[in-house]
Amino acid sequence: MNSLLEEIKTLQITSATLEPTEAIRTSLLNKVNALSNDFINTISSTPSYSNRLVDKDLDFKKEKQSIETILELYKSEVAAKGINAASGGHLGYIPGGGIYTSSLGDYLADVTNEYAGSKFASPGAVAIENACIDWMKSVFNFPSTAVGNLTSGGSIANLIALTAARDKRAVKGAAIERSVIYLSEQAHHCILKALRIIGLGDIIIRQVALDENSRIMPAALNAAIKEDKENGLIPAIVIASAGTTDTGAVDPLYDIGQICQSNDLWYHIDGAYGGFFILVDKIKNKFEGIQMADSLVVDPHKGLFLPYGIGAVLVKDQEAVMHSHYYMANYMQDTLDESQVNSPMDLSPELTKHFRGMRMWLPLQLHGVEPFSACLEEKLLLVEYFRNEIGKLGFKVGPNPDLSVSYFWYPKEQMQNEYNQKLMNLMMEDGELFFSSTTIKKKFVIRVAVLSFRTKIDEIDRAIKMIKRVMQKLDNH
Repeated sequence: MNSLLEEIKTLQITSATLEPTEAIRTSLLNKVNALSNDFINTISSTPSYSNRLVDKDLDFKKEKQSIETILELYKSEVAAKGINAASGGHLGYIPGGGIYTSSLGDYLADVTNEYAGSKFASPGAVAIENACIDWMKSVFNFPSTAVGNLTSGGSIANLIALTAARDKRAVKGAAIERSVIYLSEQAHHCILKALRIIGLGDIIIRQVALDENSRIMPAALNAAIKEDKENGLIPAIVIASAGTTDTGAVDPLYDIGQICQSNDLWYHIDGAYGGFFILVDKIKNKFEGIQMADSLVVDPHKGLFLPYGIGAVLVKDQEAVMHSHYYMANYMQDTLDESQVNSPMDLSPELTKHFRGMRMWLPLQLHGVEPFSACLEEKLLLVEYFRNEIGKLGFKVGPNPDLSVSYFWYPKEQMQNEYNQKLMNLMMEDGELFFSSTTIKKKFVIRVAVLSFRTKIDEIDRAIKMIKRVMQKLDNH
C-alpha cells in the first residue's frame, strides 16, 4: 500500500503542471492577449490572402515548448497564411465572422468546461442554447413547438433537417429510387453530400429551372411535380435557398411554400448564408414564406458574424427529429426526467457537444440585436457601391443581387473566360483583398461576397484599386 501511495504522489507532482497557478495563468493569458490585440490592431493593413505554404515545422516535439515559441509559430504559420478569414478584405466564398466578444464566450465555455449535450449535466448551458433557438424561432416566425439545435455549421444542420424529412416522408427501402427531391442547381453541395450520408444516394434529384436571377421558377417546380406524379414517382422534398452561395439568390419562398402545402411535400429552406438578412427591415419582404418551411438552416457564423463553428437548424416536427437521434443508454439512466425540455443530444448526431451557445448568447446579450442588423444593411449598400465602381472600369455585372453577393467579368471580345481566369489568378497572387470565382452558364465570373463585419467602404475602395492594379499588370504582359 505504501508503494502504491508513493507512486500516486510521484505522478501527482508530474501531472500538477496541468493546473497552472494563478500567476502562471495570468502570464499566459497576457501573452495570448498581446498577440490577439496585435492581430486585430493590424488587420486592416494585413493581406487578406497569402498562398505561401507552411515552412516551419509544426509537428509535435519531444521537448516542451515555451508559450513565446508556440505563439510565434501560430502567428507566422497559421494566422499569416491562406485566407485571412477575420479580415474585412475577405470578399470571397461566404466570409465568416469573428467578433471579439464571441471569443469571450468561448473562453468562458472552455474554462468552465460545460457539457452542453445534456440538461442533466449542465441545465444552464442547455438553457442558454435553447434561448438562442427560441430567439431564432421568433426571428423566423416558427412556432414555439418547433425544435432546434446549434450545430458545427450548415453541413450538419442540413444533415439533421434532411434526416427528419427522410423519416417523416418514409423515404426508405424500395421507395428511395422512386422518390424525388426538387432543388436549384445552385443548392449548396453539402445538401448532396448529406443525401448520400443518410442513404439517399439513389433518390431522384430534380433540378428545377431558374429565372434570370438564378431563382427557382415556381411554375417549373409545379410542372415537374405534376409530371412526376403522372409517371408514378413519389415527390417527397423541396429544397429552396434563402441566399445561394454562387449568386446570393433568394428563391420565391412563399410561392414554393404554397406548392409544397398543396402537394403535401416536406419544405426545407437552406438559409445558411442569407437567412439573417431578415433582420434588415428594407428587405424583410424577400423572406416572406420562410415561416412556411418544415425545416430551416441558418449559420450564425455567417449572418451574425460569429467565429466559425456555429450553425443552426429549426424543425417544426419534433418527433421526426427525435426518431433519428433520440437514444438512451443504461449508463445514462440517471439523466432521465419527466420534463419536456429537450437536451441537444436528443436532436443531433452529437453526444459530446461543445457549449457553442455561449459564443452566440453573450454577444447578443452584450450588444443587443441592433448593431447586427445595421451591419447587415451596411453590407447590402457596400455591394451596391462595389457594383457601381467596378462598372466604371468597364466590367459587366450580374443582375441586381437579392443580398450581398454579386459577380462580375471583363467583356473581352476573344478568350473572355481565359482573360478573367488570368485576372482572378493575379488577384489571388496580389492578395491584398481576397475574391473567389464561379461559373454561371458556362461563363467564368468573379464573385464578390460582402459579409465580414469588418468590411467597410475603405476595403471596397482598396479592392477597386487592387483590381485596377492587376488589370494593368495583365494588360502589360
